[in-house]
Amino acid sequence: MIRLVRASSLPVLPIDYTAEFTGRVQIKEIYAKAVKELKGKEFCADLTQLVEKKGLSYVSDAVEGMLLATFEPERFPVVPRTEWTIELTGLPIEAESIVRETETIAEGVFWARDMTNRPGNLLRPDAFAREVQALFARLHKCVKVEVEILDEKKMAELGMNAILEIGMSSAYKPRLCIIRYRGKPCDDRVTALVGKGVTCDAGGYCLKEASSMKGIKGDMAGGAAVAGAVYALAKNRIPVNVTGIIPMVENRISDGSLLPGDVITSYSGKTIEILNTDAEGRLILADSVTYAVRDEHAYQVVDIATLTGCICSCLGFGAAGMICDNEDFFRKFEQAYEKSGERYLRLPIYEEYERLIDSDIADVKNTGGRFAGSITAGLFIRRFADQTPWIHLDIAGTAWVDPPIFEYQSTGASGAGLTTMYYLCAGDRKQNETGSCC
Repeated sequence: MIRLVRASSLPVLPIDYTAEFTGRVQIKEIYAKAVKELKGKEFCADLTQLVEKKGLSYVSDAVEGMLLATFEPERFPVVPRTEWTIELTGLPIEAESIVRETETIAEGVFWARDMTNRPGNLLRPDAFAREVQALFARLHKCVKVEVEILDEKKMAELGMNAILEIGMSSAYKPRLCIIRYRGKPCDDRVTALVGKGVTCDAGGYCLKEASSMKGIKGDMAGGAAVAGAVYALAKNRIPVNVTGIIPMVENRISDGSLLPGDVITSYSGKTIEILNTDAEGRLILADSVTYAVRDEHAYQVVDIATLTGCICSCLGFGAAGMICDNEDFFRKFEQAYEKSGERYLRLPIYEEYERLIDSDIADVKNTGGRFAGSITAGLFIRRFADQTPWIHLDIAGTAWVDPPIFEYQSTGASGAGLTTMYYLCAGDRKQNETGSCC
């Protein structure tokens, strides 16, 4: 619970206001560290000097840092989490909307972390879909969000073979979760957020090494971030139109699993040569991006995935990779991640990288070889965006932190990408544009 008060009797959060607040990440770190050093779960934070030094817009960073620092990973058997009490002083009344917006964003991050941390046997594709439905059931009835779940039969009717060829390798059948939030019905522009939802990734016949098996439960972090971002947009009643699309599968070995050398036909009609069955994320995203453009009529698309180990070799665990093929879209994304404090490095699109995924026997192959793996993985997905402005986020290094990089993280899932996608969709709207219908 977080509330704005004029005065408080709770212990005061120890913040050194003589230090220079140089940026959003530092502010989040300072407040998160102070919370982690507390011995109780009740405190007051006086934000008077922060507002004087940095301005009202930085209140969201302090609040986010404090809230995210209170996150406690689930334990099994599940026990109720102890509720925190946070009181804020030194804020004008107009800061109330900033605090409430940030509180909802943190709620989305908590949910995404919980889903990504959850053991794979407790989050099969169908269970993941039900968790998304339960998340949006929390919203007030006046907030209009449609959650549609396509099962394997419906996907077969549509011809979503790239999803099915991966998902049908498991006894736990695939699902396609589609979340439609229409916060601005008078506008026909829809942004699509497409998140990889592989709840178990053993690699198929290109079986992963035992040393990398521990993290296979978290291969749905992109999908969790998408659901959490759309939830926060809807609960805050941001006047935008967003469709979240999450293909949910397990990637296992069975007598019907894909083999290297196979050729499949995707939902787009493009044929795909399979060279590596552990490059499954880009396959399910291919069908999902096609669906976003053709069926949801998205005018811009973001895909987000724990896609390649290569990105970890390149950037470690403090920054994610991104690819964008539209300069206007990139500038909007740049503003969003500057607001969120997340770090992204833009990777290049060159013709020679495109050629690496050309196939001799199909339209495209699902790996580009040994080099530039993060780039060619992203460019594979781009082939299915039909020239729609597109951004690809590879969060394989930032979705899971052990140990944490920043004070506002905890060991395990981070909720990477969620806040940046939120601010990308929200844009530079005024506070009073969020509106209310009840």
